[in-house]
Amino acid sequence: MKLSYLDLMTTDPSYNLAMEQYVFDCLPRDRMYFMLWQNDNAIIVGKYQNTIAEINEEAVRERGIRVVRRLSGGGAVYHDMGNLNFTFITDVGESNALDLKLFCEPVVRTLATLGVKAEVNGRNDITIDGKKFSGNSQYIRQGRVMHHGTIMFDSDLSVASEALRVDPTKIQTKGIRSVRSRVTNVAEHLPEKVTLPEFRRILLENILKENPGEAYPLTQDDLAAVEKLRAERYATWDWNYGFSPACTMLRRRRVDGCGLTEAYITVEHGKIAALTFKGDFFSASEPDELAAHFVGCTPYRAGYEKALGDVDVSRYFAGLQKDELIDILCEG
Repeated sequence: MKLSYLDLMTTDPSYNLAMEQYVFDCLPRDRMYFMLWQNDNAIIVGKYQNTIAEINEEAVRERGIRVVRRLSGGGAVYHDMGNLNFTFITDVGESNALDLKLFCEPVVRTLATLGVKAEVNGRNDITIDGKKFSGNSQYIRQGRVMHHGTIMFDSDLSVASEALRVDPTKIQTKGIRSVRSRVTNVAEHLPEKVTLPEFRRILLENILKENPGEAYPLTQDDLAAVEKLRAERYATWDWNYGFSPACTMLRRRRVDGCGLTEAYITVEHGKIAALTFKGDFFSASEPDELAAHFVGCTPYRAGYEKALGDVDVSRYFAGLQKDELIDILCEG
């Protein structure tokens, strides 16, 4: 099958994911498409995940990390400019099977030419010495498959760990929790130094050697349609957060002078649907009255601050101040 490639230069995650969908939905189906792209400072969550269950919201806010939901399932991943993403889009006919290995092998073969022994392991990983450097996922619809994967070439793994750090004992969810694996960067295993731009070029050359093809000429109409899709889906709160399935979070802390405060927070479509307070605190007014203020707000610091307004929290939790209650609700 003829191959066309798109080597994207934008690092906007909402645009790149919109481009993927546009290629999948709208470009001619008489060929295979191969894409290379990068996202700068972003978390990409799987289609069926609870966004709030996958991110450390405080770290995301402080670091200005963009959070975008993709079309395929699987777990959440952190992207920076040390990470390279690749996508294959092609027809699969009558098959609905998820054959991830088929599209991972070209990466393995490319690394072999650079002296690195990699292998496809488990459900959707590519590893070096048992350590994961590439996670992969697929989206299949109407006889067509989109396979995309990450290649951690020289990523800042400390940021990835911080941005995705969530205490699993505090969240019970109907969505799919990400599996935290031992990870590594490709650059650490190269016998001779290769820069990421060089690796990007080498990977594309190897793909074209195996499947001869040419760049796909996107028109101005194509680009306008991609931008429209970006603005109407991938840049929206409704898709990136509101699409999340329901989850219940437990936040708890013991505060001197107040006692133990527990908050059970039910989130649906990215907003608080119910909240219940429990604990051994003393209260002059029923905490349920206070809990009602939070229904409909977003489960983040700004949402909590807006919901509380000028409410005197100490009426409901003796010895507790408003900022202390917000800190409890934001834990995790």
